[in-house]
Amino acid sequence: MGEHADDAGDADDKALALFEEHRSTLFAVAYRMLGRVTDAEDTVQEAWLRWSAGDRSDVQEPRAYLVRIVSRLAIDRLRQLTARKETYVGPWLPEPLPTDRAVLGPEAAPDGADRAVLADTVSYAVLLVMESLSPLERAVFVLREAFGLPYAEIATALGRGQDAVRQLAGRARRHMEERRPRFTVDADQQRHLTERFLAAALEGDLDGLLTILAPDVTFVGDSGGKTKGPLRPIRGAGDVSRFTAGIARRALVVPEFHLVDLNGGPALLVSEEGRLPYAVILLEVADGLVRRVLMVGNPDKIAHLPVPDHRIRLDDAEDRPRA
Repeated sequence: MGEHADDAGDADDKALALFEEHRSTLFAVAYRMLGRVTDAEDTVQEAWLRWSAGDRSDVQEPRAYLVRIVSRLAIDRLRQLTARKETYVGPWLPEPLPTDRAVLGPEAAPDGADRAVLADTVSYAVLLVMESLSPLERAVFVLREAFGLPYAEIATALGRGQDAVRQLAGRARRHMEERRPRFTVDADQQRHLTERFLAAALEGDLDGLLTILAPDVTFVGDSGGKTKGPLRPIRGAGDVSRFTAGIARRALVVPEFHLVDLNGGPALLVSEEGRLPYAVILLEVADGLVRRVLMVGNPDKIAHLPVPDHRIRLDDAEDRPRA
């Protein structure tokens, strides 16, 4: 009996080691499909339960097998999320994903060419376009474009024929190419404009905001009905500048501002006195102007974000009256 117990223990240890080896890939698949960190983590955990409790004796390719489990679970969850979004209060935005080397560590955080791939597959711009794909199209697009899986492997993962998968991939690719933003994001420029945007908003400098906002800029706020925020997008530089300056003046917390790396690019994290995330602001930039302002204020979507020690030190932020 002791030998059988030892064998079972060894098998469990091996199963755990194999799963941990592929955990980051599984999370990456789930997040790109779902656009939610918490749901991606739950999906990976459910995959572990199935992996650890199932018969693994005939599994030849653990990575492919696990990707198949996660993909199918994510498709089911994505269908549930799609139905849930129909009753969501106001605009819906993905959950921000930390991609900062200071947060992930040098081993986990991407660099160089890997960073370009990351930004192209988890950027808000791409995730928002993927929202309009069907669950199956999104799964095929993620597995093919982000992870380069062959059609045969995708077909096995999704339980579809290769011809059907190729058709899904073609539709998804055409849709993404038609709607994907036609510009290359420069991280340094985006970071610079983020700091200028913050300074002008805190100062109530409408002219300063107008110099960096595109005439047709759009402000999209995701509050989920749990914090104050616009229930529909605000369009046009004039309205966006007035709204931005207004919310900066009326903030109900003593804010601290942190420049962080989210979804492969610079973003602004607003915290309550350096403790809890209060809001996240991401700017989409092209040709030296802000084309879209995305603000996530739903506390359920930002609670997982770490608040860094470093913060942006601006005189106007220090001297700002406390609520």
